[in-house]
Amino acid sequence: MNLQKRKELVEVALGKREADTVLKNGNLINVFSGEIYRANIYIYDKYIANIVECEADTINIGKNIIDVEGRFISPGFIDSHVHIESSHLTPVNFARAVLPKGTTTIIADPHEIANVLGVNGVKYMIENSKDVPMTQYYLIPSCVPSVVGLENAGAEFDDIEIEKMLDFPRVLGLGEVMDFVGVINQSDRMTKIVETAIKKGMFVQGHAPELSGNELSAYICGGPISCHETRSGQQASDKIRKGMYVDARESSISKNITSIVKNIKNMKSPRNLTLCTDDREPKDILEVGHVNDCVRVAVKAGLEPIEAIRATTLNTAQEYKLDKIGAIAPGYFADIVVLDNLVDFNVLKTFWHGKLVAENDKLTVEIKNPNLEIDTLNSVYINELSETDFKIKAPIENGEIKIEVLSYLTKERSVTDRKTVVVNVKDGFIDISKNTNLNFVAIINRHKSNNNIALAVVENFYLKNGGVGTTYSHDSHNLTIIFNKPNEALAIAQKIKELGGGIVTSENGLITGVLPFPIAGMLSNQPAEILSKEITEMNKILKKMGIETASPITRPTTLALIVIPNTKMSDLGLIDVKEQKIINLFN
Repeated sequence: MNLQKRKELVEVALGKREADTVLKNGNLINVFSGEIYRANIYIYDKYIANIVECEADTINIGKNIIDVEGRFISPGFIDSHVHIESSHLTPVNFARAVLPKGTTTIIADPHEIANVLGVNGVKYMIENSKDVPMTQYYLIPSCVPSVVGLENAGAEFDDIEIEKMLDFPRVLGLGEVMDFVGVINQSDRMTKIVETAIKKGMFVQGHAPELSGNELSAYICGGPISCHETRSGQQASDKIRKGMYVDARESSISKNITSIVKNIKNMKSPRNLTLCTDDREPKDILEVGHVNDCVRVAVKAGLEPIEAIRATTLNTAQEYKLDKIGAIAPGYFADIVVLDNLVDFNVLKTFWHGKLVAENDKLTVEIKNPNLEIDTLNSVYINELSETDFKIKAPIENGEIKIEVLSYLTKERSVTDRKTVVVNVKDGFIDISKNTNLNFVAIINRHKSNNNIALAVVENFYLKNGGVGTTYSHDSHNLTIIFNKPNEALAIAQKIKELGGGIVTSENGLITGVLPFPIAGMLSNQPAEILSKEITEMNKILKKMGIETASPITRPTTLALIVIPNTKMSDLGLIDVKEQKIINLFN
């Protein structure tokens, strides 16, 4: 804000200059004092000039006076951790979807698209979001690939490249440091990357699943100060007590807020608690909500409404050292939402920088689509394949053999373990036709660097028949295929290559479902309303095939997450996450 603008705001505050907009007769949620009281809010240009209790207001002048009739007025919601790519929407289409839900600011980590397109992927997200009527901040991905030597991605970031990207516009710091083992063991790569951000005085976002005690303290001392991978109340308590920001998550697949809130209710208003969506599908955003839904869930779990709102406004702004947002106060940006009540948290109006951008769940402004080169780039590079490429060669010709498998612990969670099972061998290849709880899995490197193919067996994936393949597969986003028969996997690989990315299903070699993601193999060019219907249809297909989770399309994406305990898979084979080693299938 320049000097002239400050002078004008002073005049508006004194009643000597007319406000652009006045919100009258609202119940103001004051996140500084913890009070709720009747007040009028005076907005000038992008800023709040004054807040006056209704009974004491003698100004009453403004170009546009809106009587909110006792509705609740809150600061605009801030999402403390989100991957836009997980919505499969472009940043522009993401803004169109979340603004009517009251989200005015997000802190996004574009490590999904960075793992495919490298620096150009990060630039794409920033450029695509340049003119949206909300604030989209970005963090520079710290782990591309997530763990060097255990998977191959479409790019590899070192500290030198990251240092350059930290100077990009709207960048706040370093994205989630997923290689927690590397931080704790002080690997040369992770130490240099974290130090690069710290030297610049920038934020370092954490990722500390299942860490506690000495290891958690060591990780925090290594530099990261936040964590969204907090799944239980006890984990949240440990992290909050150690001064770490807990970004409590309510995504389409990981719903952690209730457990966290119930365990920390006896704490006195922890300032290092925020709420985030992380990975949320368009259908959930449109029908359930965005950050406003996180607030709703937190309140239902027992958090006081004003504390839940603090956790999505002031706390988050302070976490990232954001100036003049996260509260309704003189001199602050006029990012404001009008709520129906403090139970449902339905958003009636959304203001960003003083402008009404959404009302009654509809946008009130036009948001144009930029035309960028990456929108039409095919990022799927796969060599010619045959059915034999999807058969696991055994060290014996016929009989039975023990094999190491990746085993899911539940139908919903992404945590997996290593397990030894006995399978048949027929004509030199693994045969699981009699093991109803087993499926084959193939991960094919789909980037320009190589065409590695890794094969393994997964237990408790619950794919009863057919196969499913996706190029949206955390974190390197190689082509992951779970299947029962080799002809299914081959058909999927060929179709995905043709599409340029997406999710494809097959049964007995025939294609049964297609969901295209032509942008980097992970984003659609469709708006949320159309994409939501497409995803719903794919989820129906996957449920019929046996994947009965809350978000069936998300299930395959977790298989290659080699930074989530305990056993995962990459294009190099089965991975022991904690030991950071490749596992031999036949021991």
